[in-house]
Amino acid sequence: MKKIIHKIKVYPKVEKLYEPFYQKRRVAIYARVSTSSDEQLHSIEAQRDYYIKYVEERSDLIFVKLYADEGITGTSQKMRVEFQKMMSDAKAGAFDLIITKSISRFARNTVDSLICIRLLKEYGIEVYFQKEDIGTFDSKGEFMITLLSSMAQEESRSISENVAWGHRKRFADGKYTVPYNRFLGYDRGAEGGLVVNQKQAILVRLIFKLYLEGKTPAGICRYLNQAEIPTPAGKDKWSQTVINSMLTNEKYKGDALLQKKFTVDYLTKKRKINEGELNQYYVNGEIMMPIEV
Repeated sequence: MKKIIHKIKVYPKVEKLYEPFYQKRRVAIYARVSTSSDEQLHSIEAQRDYYIKYVEERSDLIFVKLYADEGITGTSQKMRVEFQKMMSDAKAGAFDLIITKSISRFARNTVDSLICIRLLKEYGIEVYFQKEDIGTFDSKGEFMITLLSSMAQEESRSISENVAWGHRKRFADGKYTVPYNRFLGYDRGAEGGLVVNQKQAILVRLIFKLYLEGKTPAGICRYLNQAEIPTPAGKDKWSQTVINSMLTNEKYKGDALLQKKFTVDYLTKKRKINEGELNQYYVNGEIMMPIEV
């Protein structure tokens, strides 16, 4: 069969007569602090002001929204409400670029970090980590992010271990803390100790008096609800769980059992009841003035 060769006509390149319309990239800012102290919350405001100014000074960017999680750890993205809202808005196409201070602010959990970054890539959204000067659309970006996220996760693990060691040392020394805002009948005194709240003490005496008269926790709960006695939180209904917790709380007789629970996973912050896995310590007497029934 005879070979046939066709000559392809070459057409000269046509120069563009105009530049296409240039669209600014819509920017979301993500900020996070791991404690809710005033100093850290001011840090949120500082980050907000800094990044809004940073975006406004760029002709190619336009600020859309700030997402800020306050007083929340970065080890699990499931715990961060604003982060989840940001991911939802990203899926809806609300912005094109996320700017955040550093990889450790974005996530200290390597798996979460990579899953979210890859998901955002699918949405066509880039994440820029300013401290590390890395963007997720860079060819080497994912490798560097994996490496640095792993380092951030290891740092989080080390911090968690140091905090746990500090708590256990305090327990061994018989030192304790009391959640004042959840401890019915007591307030925090001027010197940091517990002082009796006389108004709430009336209710505490009533609950223990009813128990000594033979009422069960469920019976006490019914009595308080039928008498329309509001809870300290102002709710109309008492729960049996609250009554049980009060009746079994050794602090009402001036003692303290330390290390009732412990954290089993520094990533999820999951806690469990101590059933002998770790030492417990019982501080006997005079941690506070008991309320006499």
